Amino acid sequence: MLTKKRYSVKEMALWTRWETLMFLLFGLLVTILYEILGYTFLKVPWTPLAVIGTAVAFIIGFQNNAAYGRIWEARKIWGGIVNTSRTFGMKVQDMVSDEYAKLPLGPESVKEAQRILIYRHVAWLTALRHAMRQSREWEVFDQHVTNREWSSSIYIPERVTSLDDDLYLYLSPEERHHVMSKGNKATALLYLQSRHLRILKEQGLIWDFAFLNLENVLEELFTLQGKSERIKNFPYPRQYASLGYYFVWIFLILLPFGVVPEFAKIGEHISGLFPIIGDHFVWLSVPFIGIVSWVFHTMERIGRVGENPFEGTANDVPISTIARGIEIDIRQMLDESADLIPSQFPDHNHVQM
Repeated sequence: MLTKKRYSVKEMALWTRWETLMFLLFGLLVTILYEILGYTFLKVPWTPLAVIGTAVAFIIGFQNNAAYGRIWEARKIWGGIVNTSRTFGMKVQDMVSDEYAKLPLGPESVKEAQRILIYRHVAWLTALRHAMRQSREWEVFDQHVTNREWSSSIYIPERVTSLDDDLYLYLSPEERHHVMSKGNKATALLYLQSRHLRILKEQGLIWDFAFLNLENVLEELFTLQGKSERIKNFPYPRQYASLGYYFVWIFLILLPFGVVPEFAKIGEHISGLFPIIGDHFVWLSVPFIGIVSWVFHTMERIGRVGENPFEGTANDVPISTIARGIEIDIRQMLDESADLIPSQFPDHNHVQM
């Protein structure tokens, strides 16, 4: 989704290397206890273990489906922000004019009014993406060592520069101070936009129908902002996430006690025809345990890291890239010099943020 290429087997193996090693060592330990030390009572019937595995597979599937649903909804919301932003830029350029003004202000004044509105909209995009990147108590991606390795290898603009510094490029000092004094900076910027539109209407730079039209666009931006905030501020229900996590680990702990005896039985069955293979067949349970455990754990972990689409991970919706792309588009439509328009944020390790 965010990467320009598929995750390679090497990357997935590195991401889960510590768990994979643990699964192999645990499987080896159970095999040694069963085969060498003779603790043959360490076994779990295969039938109930298979039932547990089936139930766990359903839980993991539900969690991954719900996590993907949150990511896809977030992407659709920001797709709506892209479309509405372009619409806003178009209407500002065509509806803000001194055609109906009592005292024509001239093209330079009209152009400046358009620029202020466009720059304030870019400030809104900037404030919204910074708000979406703020940490929440339930966002625990960085608690895992390999997740921190991923985070350190990608570029997250909101962790490099502060919102106050970013707004310096788009707002006057008075407006920037006003916005930074509010709890919800993005909302404060939309209120400033509405107030400015009313002032322009009173000056005759916007006629009544155009004013209502632009206000409707601001209303749509409020709606999209609220939808984005809803996903950010409402986590994937903990009762499902926690139970899925615990059930997976219960299954992974029981798995070797069911697999090792089964492999021992297979070894005894084929020892008559292939004595060497049959005598050592039980040791093949170790890589088998590692593979099955890796599959179940990795699928559960993928669902877990995909629950929060604005957390600042490699699986996020690339809101920084989207916001910068919008800025480039609408500022180019203002016919600004290419030297003044910022370039797109860089991607590190083929990941856009």
